[in-house]
Amino acid sequence: MQGIVQKWGNSNAIRLPKPLLQSVNIKENDAVLLITSGEDIIIRKLNEGYVHKTLKQRLLEAGVLSGYQIDAPELDSTSIGDEVFW
Repeated sequence: MQGIVQKWGNSNAIRLPKPLLQSVNIKENDAVLLITSGEDIIIRKLNEGYVHKTLKQRLLEAGVLSGYQIDAPELDSTSIGDEVFW
């Protein structure tokens, strides 16, 4: 099976045919892990219990943000889309 890399916003995307996804039990909105190996890209489905963590959550878990206050005036604005400012 072949695909074409196409522009999608500021990124690139490859459409994955439904039969291909069904064959590996991946559905729309499933979390996947993208792995590179040499010139290959591997797409692996993550466990059902996987929960996406925000950057802030990851930094807190790593102890980087404990007691640290972000002071960035450019973040002191209202959301105009689905952005989340913390």
